[in-house]
Amino acid sequence: MSDEPLVLGIETSCDETGVGIVRGQTLLVDTVASSVDEHARFGGVVPEVASRAHLEAMVPTIERACRDAGVALRDLDAISVTSGPGLAGALLVGVASAKALALALGKPLYGVNHLASHVAVDIVEHGPLPEPTMAMLVSGGHSSLLLVPDVTNDVRSLGSTMDDAAGEAFDKVARVLGLPFPGGPHVDRAAREGNRVAIDFPRGLTTGRDLERHRFDFSFSGLKTAVSRWVETRQRAGESVPVADVAASFQEAVVDVLTRKALLACKEHDVDHLLIGGGVAANSRLRALAQERCEKAGVTLRVPRPGLCTDNGAMVATLGAQMVAKGREPSDLGLPTDSSMPVTLVQA
Repeated sequence: MSDEPLVLGIETSCDETGVGIVRGQTLLVDTVASSVDEHARFGGVVPEVASRAHLEAMVPTIERACRDAGVALRDLDAISVTSGPGLAGALLVGVASAKALALALGKPLYGVNHLASHVAVDIVEHGPLPEPTMAMLVSGGHSSLLLVPDVTNDVRSLGSTMDDAAGEAFDKVARVLGLPFPGGPHVDRAAREGNRVAIDFPRGLTTGRDLERHRFDFSFSGLKTAVSRWVETRQRAGESVPVADVAASFQEAVVDVLTRKALLACKEHDVDHLLIGGGVAANSRLRALAQERCEKAGVTLRVPRPGLCTDNGAMVATLGAQMVAKGREPSDLGLPTDSSMPVTLVQA
């Protein structure tokens, strides 16, 4: 097997059908078919709609990825696929497709963790990961702080969300403010015109006993409720809602907590590299504040470009390629899906 394995990765954990092809640490193609528009009118992802969209998009997306990369399926060294966590039906489509490819082509199959893939994808952007790396993953379903000595088999959870994930809070606040789904990009855009200190929204689990008991955990449910009540109070009083100021103040509360806890974890675990991944990592204020605070703390910040922060096949292919290069055993063809797969389990 080459030390620069050619791997195709399939990602279907939520509403994006992603197919990526990686050679070693080089990204050849990242092809995504999104069904987000089909979910927008519901204000959130509908699992059955997502699963059916994956079924329709899978073969055309694989064909387009191979065509754009100039790669034939027979040239691949391995197939990798997200086996969890995620929506059960959506995961089944991806895993069944990957099994069919692996069986038909006689190639090894690697079922990998969606969250670990978000960490691994930065390899094709900024090179090998320092070992250990501190990783903060923030998305619609997850807010996690991870110590990563080896992304292929040693990922340790330091903390996670106790209720609403950061991206989920963005979606819910966007709905309160009358902004479209998905909320993250629209809140980010509105916040650029607002005052970050206009409203003092709460920072969950950051003081006193909460910080002692949940040092690296996150909670955004209280913040979401505080925003909702503030807006309702204005509306009942017949006053207009300053959308830009609310968006900016809410966003600042989220990114303040995220960056503060991430750097505290770096300090207490003596790690000088912080990687931020997941869909919320595309947020402009999170990237700016993280850079500012990392520079002050002497920590090197790594954040993939926005297109690699959201769900994609490139991240799955990257982790698969690392598995092959490090000689990890492939998964069994009886590979199951696991919608609640723990982040500490890198490979199924």
